[in-house]
Amino acid sequence: MSERKNEPEFRRVRSAPTPPGSRGGTPPARDPLPLPDPTVRRKRWALLFAGSMSVVVLLASGTAWAITGWMSGQLNRFDVFGGLVDRPDAGPKGALDFLVIGSDSREGVSPEDQSGLGVGHIGGERSDTMMLVHLNNDRDEITVVGIPRDSWVDIPGHGENKINAAYAFGGPQLTVQTVETLTRVRIDHYVEVDFTGFVDVVDALDGIEVCLPEPIDDPKAQLDMDAGTHQVDGAEALAFARTRKTAGGDLDRIDRQQQVLSALLDKALGSDTLSDPRRLSAFLDHALGSVTVDEGLDTRTINQLANRLSDIGLDDVSFTQVPLDDTAYWTPRGDVAVTWNRRAADRLFAQIAADKPITDPEQAAGRGETADPGDAPGDLRPGDIRVQIFNGTGTPGQGNRARAEFTGAGFQVPAAAQDWSSADVPTTLVRHAPQRKRAAELVADAVPDARLQEDSTLGAEVQVVVGFTYTGLDAPQGAAAAEPTPEPSAGERSRVRTSTARDNVCGD
Repeated sequence: MSERKNEPEFRRVRSAPTPPGSRGGTPPARDPLPLPDPTVRRKRWALLFAGSMSVVVLLASGTAWAITGWMSGQLNRFDVFGGLVDRPDAGPKGALDFLVIGSDSREGVSPEDQSGLGVGHIGGERSDTMMLVHLNNDRDEITVVGIPRDSWVDIPGHGENKINAAYAFGGPQLTVQTVETLTRVRIDHYVEVDFTGFVDVVDALDGIEVCLPEPIDDPKAQLDMDAGTHQVDGAEALAFARTRKTAGGDLDRIDRQQQVLSALLDKALGSDTLSDPRRLSAFLDHALGSVTVDEGLDTRTINQLANRLSDIGLDDVSFTQVPLDDTAYWTPRGDVAVTWNRRAADRLFAQIAADKPITDPEQAAGRGETADPGDAPGDLRPGDIRVQIFNGTGTPGQGNRARAEFTGAGFQVPAAAQDWSSADVPTTLVRHAPQRKRAAELVADAVPDARLQEDSTLGAEVQVVVGFTYTGLDAPQGAAAAEPTPEPSAGERSRVRTSTARDNVCGD
């Protein structure tokens, strides 16, 4: 593009230390990695794999200095922050913010592999996925904010465009500058993963499990999936994460990407793949060449983060999206984009910049932190109620079919259906916290023969455990609840909704 003539050349610099125990650059024939106890090792390496599309690729990256140093040397590095001006102030001491990019670069991918992966043959590079990842000061929580690639924003020096064009115009530097200008959050580190790196990570874990509430047929991405739970390999996971052939387009895609990240983390935490030294060494040597980071993310920094984040689990990783104002904005050049709800987005990013937790208003209400306006008499609607579906029958796909019906009736069902702890639930259960009884009653009214079950350990989310008596939904009772809301209102889109990695996995 002509706009790139005055931009600095985007070059990745590959450092090249050898694996531990090898002086000539060739991995030794026997046991190249001195590893500690497998249980400890799995926990600390888990986030490396789970974060191939997230900063977690670097956070639990080693248990011994030699391993971490070798891994660090396999990464490509780029001077991301050199020359940036008018940057936001640094956040509270100890907190860190990463910009994570999934690049759609086809560089180094043969035409045959491009066809096999269903990624097409488009030249150039764009940011196919964009996430802001926040690590709190205490290093016990990670928040991932999905930024829609079709966000219509002002790109410094280039005017209004979709945010993914920033990468095409000026690589990582302009992308960081654009995000910092929009969010006023100072980016501390940069992580970029391309197609092949993502596929390698999934395949290294022998695939992951994903869930679909409705079928997807995308011939271009070579993806044809029925509703239900699927075991997918790296190529299928890439297609699942990239397709836009659903009603919500790019916004649904962000949800699926967050599900994939959660599945990767879940699989890595419980996988024996990480205990095989030879397999681990070969994988790191191959896969990490697809990861680019800023020059400041050196061996010492990675090692410190690894030690501090070794106990992070599924409940400690939260996901959300930028609050939106218009999901079908017609741009001046004649294509469709999305626009942010500036007031809600500014509030979200101000909390991140101040290292404050991002909380769903209903989740906060469930813990008694604030009054819950949704529980006001006569003012409760399906769109005010967040539901988690569990399959208690063992029938494949039953949970996701129920999820689709609840979503169609206007309830909030952000996470994929999960399997219940048993597969012999006779009657559908509607489980709720004491302070969410009215919400649970509205849900139960819509499910014939459902039984209420109070649980003081629950928060604002109402749980539906589908039993053998489940036959579908009736229209919610009461005038205030009768109208389904298939298309979110501007107010709904502007709310900050969160889910944990545990919420997003298909089941245990």
